[in-house]
Amino acid sequence: MAIAKAERLMNLALCLLGTGRPLSKRELRTSIEAYIEVASEDAFNRMFERDKDDLRELGMVIETVESVDGDVGYVARRDRNQLPPVTLDAEEAAALGLAARVWQQARLAGAASGALQKLRAAGMPLAEEEQESYSALEPRVPAGEAAFEPLMIACRDRRPVTFAYRKSNAVRADTRQVEPWALECWRGHWYLAGYDRDRGAARVFRLSRIAGRVRSRSGAFSARVPDQVALRESVARWAGEHATGQARIRLRAGSGYPLRARATRITGVDADWDELEIPYGHGLDAWLAEFGPDVLVLDPAELRADVVDRLRAVAKG
Repeated sequence: MAIAKAERLMNLALCLLGTGRPLSKRELRTSIEAYIEVASEDAFNRMFERDKDDLRELGMVIETVESVDGDVGYVARRDRNQLPPVTLDAEEAAALGLAARVWQQARLAGAASGALQKLRAAGMPLAEEEQESYSALEPRVPAGEAAFEPLMIACRDRRPVTFAYRKSNAVRADTRQVEPWALECWRGHWYLAGYDRDRGAARVFRLSRIAGRVRSRSGAFSARVPDQVALRESVARWAGEHATGQARIRLRAGSGYPLRARATRITGVDADWDELEIPYGHGLDAWLAEFGPDVLVLDPAELRADVVDRLRAVAKG
């Protein structure tokens, strides 16, 4: 059904672009096969009006022209439906080429490659590194989570979704009903920002904690989409990047290199343990719990209690 509609819209667009004069609805109905097959005049009128609105929503400029006899016709003039020439300098072309090579996910890789080929055919200059047979460094943004593609499409189409989500301190996953706003990669992990209908508030979800399929739901969003979704700032706040103090932990020697990278002070205790001071903010307990027996929280006491509670929850599961 979707393919049939796309073909019908394409045929209507070609008819409106290919004519040298406005065409009436009667002429369009007898020229397009999909309209000929419609049984009633009322059904055709409804279909034509929907198709015309869809083309206009896609950016096509369709003019309504009334003749001296009072007949109404439609035309899409080529000069009003052509994009200006694409002109890119070498730096802009290099930036586009770099962005196109970032994606590893198959669907995006194909789209990016096709877009570059069209731009090059239109005269976009090749970046210097693209003229070589290979490059020593290749940027990559992994998107291996199964939830990535359906959520990307849901964000684009503004469609609510449901999925099973396991919080970092939970044993089992709970069903979430979410209106998706935006996706962003932060520190090697993908996150979704959106409106959680069950909780009635904005929430951030880590894609690696989504279990099973992401299912698209019908209906419109119930909450207003913000003009700017500060996803990275939200993730940083929930991950403890906005620290309010210092925590003191013991870390097993030869482990926990991400923690060592954030430490403001490292002191060797003995052959097996080091003592670290790291910035302490919301979400640090979940991160420390991921290191299991390699981390021992010394203070503050509330952080130690939160890490112990998370580890106990995992042990019970």
